[in-house]
Amino acid sequence: MMLYLLSMHQPDGGTPEPEFLAQVMREIGELRNELVADGSWVFGQGLHGPETATVLRPRDGDVLVTDGPFVEGKEHLGGVTIIDVPDLDAALRWGRRYALATTLPIEVRPFRSAVGG
Repeated sequence: MMLYLLSMHQPDGGTPEPEFLAQVMREIGELRNELVADGSWVFGQGLHGPETATVLRPRDGDVLVTDGPFVEGKEHLGGVTIIDVPDLDAALRWGRRYALATTLPIEVRPFRSAVGG
């Protein structure tokens, strides 16, 4: 089994209409239940907006602390799900389902293997 990160990238701006958001949350809940039943669920959670971020940047042997996102863009990381599945094909199947449920771009990335594990 391999660990994969499914990251959800959402556009900056306002919150979707309540009815749309409720449907998305229902579908994400169903996906989570299926992942749990499949034994593939590890962790998942949405994130607060990028304006709540704090960035720690090393500089000249010290660390500069700034508020806000590391980079400005038109979209931001809105949530993550970590799954444990046999291979990339399985991770992509789950990623496709998340993309359809959320209508957001989903990035699927494998974690590096643990050293000695």
